Amino acid sequence: MIDGKLIRHPDVSVGSKNAEANQFAASCAPPVRDLILLDEYSRTIVSAVDRLAPSVVNIESRAGESRGGSGSGFVIAPDGFVLTNSHVVHGARDILVHLSDGRESRAHLVGEDPDTDLAVLRIDAAELSHVRLADSEALRVGQIAIAIGNPLGFQASVTAGVISALGRSMHAQSGRLIDNIIQTDAALNPGNSGGPLANSAGEVIGVNTAVIRPAQGICFAIASNTAKFIAGWLIKEGRIRRGYIGIAGQTAPLHRRVARFYQLENEAGVLVASVEKSSPAEQARVRVDDIIVAFNDEPITSVHDLHKKLVGDRIGTPCQLTILRRTDQLTIYVTPAEMPALIAR
Repeated sequence: MIDGKLIRHPDVSVGSKNAEANQFAASCAPPVRDLILLDEYSRTIVSAVDRLAPSVVNIESRAGESRGGSGSGFVIAPDGFVLTNSHVVHGARDILVHLSDGRESRAHLVGEDPDTDLAVLRIDAAELSHVRLADSEALRVGQIAIAIGNPLGFQASVTAGVISALGRSMHAQSGRLIDNIIQTDAALNPGNSGGPLANSAGEVIGVNTAVIRPAQGICFAIASNTAKFIAGWLIKEGRIRRGYIGIAGQTAPLHRRVARFYQLENEAGVLVASVEKSSPAEQARVRVDDIIVAFNDEPITSVHDLHKKLVGDRIGTPCQLTILRRTDQLTIYVTPAEMPALIAR
């Protein structure tokens, strides 16, 4: 009896402890739904990387005899066009591209645009994988963002995060403002410059370009729509032709009564502060204190809006300016001229 009791009690105690341990482990374990979501997130990242990684390249540039800088890039067309940052290859005499499959190829600079920090290279290599550029206008804050590049020499490094903000602006090294910048918390380091920022489908949504060094998780990429536009012109002409009309202006708010009276969508326009002599604006009789509110019937709300309109095939073509002069709304025609190279840079 006593022996039987002594034998039973340890069994009951051990069983009770095991049950309590199992209950504790179960309470600490993530819910099944969370595990499924985490697994799905992992599969999404892996799938996107599989699509994108073969197109990502490592770029080494040399300005002279000594080794220069390095960065990342990605193939945008099967015939060898590579997109990267201007600051990665600016001033380089020799550019060497390392492909994801181990091949190396000399590259020549097709064209660069320091004002948007973008450059296009071309390499002579066969069987190239290339990326698909997504529509950056369709992006949403909180969306998955995946960066692939070669930070600090570590090739094909992947980081992931989300889109933190859209529509940021930042100054390029040339001093011109770049609009529609994507902010992300996907970690970037020196060497990531020029690499792709992708969505969950493995499509490129931006070109990684900058990081705020003292901060954590604040990184920037040039939107894919900007990259498409600039890359197209660089491939076509080797440079970006920017026009000017010869005014100095500043962004100015519009009075609500004026905007309502003329049925304008604008809350602001460009106030003309000065007009250069013999410039297209003077020939079109633009005056100081005029407010430009539209360019070819497209609203102009800031100086940067006007700059964006004066690119490419607008040069040498008569364009319609809608201006407010005191209480009158006028339509005049101005023919933009090409901005001299020294001014453009």
